[in-house]
Amino acid sequence: MIRSVEAKTIARGLCGALIGGAVGYLAFFWIARQGFYALVVPGALLGLVAGYFARHRSQSLGIICGMAGLLLGLFAEWRFAPFVKDGSLLYFVTHLHHLRSFTWLMLILGTYCSYRFALGSGNE
Repeated sequence: MIRSVEAKTIARGLCGALIGGAVGYLAFFWIARQGFYALVVPGALLGLVAGYFARHRSQSLGIICGMAGLLLGLFAEWRFAPFVKDGSLLYFVTHLHHLRSFTWLMLILGTYCSYRFALGSGNE
């Protein structure tokens, strides 16, 4: 019975994560067009909507969303500012150590928000 509740929680949370991640990705680029750099937004919205949809607290969902938030943040950064020398995703991934400190700070904060918000409120 407990596994069934956990599986439903994760399934609902992942549906929410897809919606929140898509909205966060689009919001990041909209905010960038306004002149602000908000790389935290994709991961934070991913976790926020996942936690809302999940309805129950789930450590597993939090970990999954944390990893997804990091990957979404990296993908958004690559689409926003690819390296000049080579704009491919493979080159970007193999040269992550060249990202600015502020970019890493925003990625880490977005990852944390994605994890923490996806845990949900704990109303079980």
